[in-house]
Amino acid sequence: MSVLTEQIKASLADKAIPEKAAFFPRFFKSGPGEYGEGDQFLGVKVPEQRKIAKAVFKEISYSELDELLHDVYHEVRLTAIYILVYRYQKLKSDPDRKELVDFYLSHLDYVNNWDLVDSSCHHILGHYYLNRNKDLFYEFAEIDHLWRQRVAMISTYYWIKRGHFEDALALAEKLLYHPHDLIHKAVGWMLREIGNMDFEVEMGFLRKNYQTMPRTALRYAIEKFEPDLRKQLLCGDLA
Repeated sequence: MSVLTEQIKASLADKAIPEKAAFFPRFFKSGPGEYGEGDQFLGVKVPEQRKIAKAVFKEISYSELDELLHDVYHEVRLTAIYILVYRYQKLKSDPDRKELVDFYLSHLDYVNNWDLVDSSCHHILGHYYLNRNKDLFYEFAEIDHLWRQRVAMISTYYWIKRGHFEDALALAEKLLYHPHDLIHKAVGWMLREIGNMDFEVEMGFLRKNYQTMPRTALRYAIEKFEPDLRKQLLCGDLA
């Protein structure tokens, strides 16, 4: 363990709140058979993790980040994720970005809960692959692995915000009938973001699928719709 990683872990431990450490296992479903099974928590708030990440992201090495990402504590891994995002956003050259992307992809096994996925993949993979071949995301969508499938869907957020909907819609179609509600929520969220950019594009997708798609995905997708239209869609009788 390096001096810097010791300092980071000590800083996180110093900010630990016992009540949150007791609550987080329920919130992040870390019990037996749940999606976050076995995860451990210090009880540190996100703003504290971000503050620590911002203080060290320029100097920390990839070997030190590797150590943090292997840590048993959720907040240590999430702090490492924030460090990667802050660093990526400051990089200017494609070789440097590719190095970080390759590191991130090689550590996806440790990006193993929805907050770790949602805090990083669209900032890193979404940006890097905006104008690149997107086969990787379709491969992730096909793998029977919850977090890689969520990475595939949430990475599209970056493209959606820039008016690129095609891959987001295709991945939403591919993942629409996934058995897990975390994917339903991801699909619905990205459909809602498409609607924020172009209402008719989202409605085109919903007209084809609203009667059969999982209710959780539909509710997320239409959260900001007018009440009458929401009711029509949820009752399956769109005019």
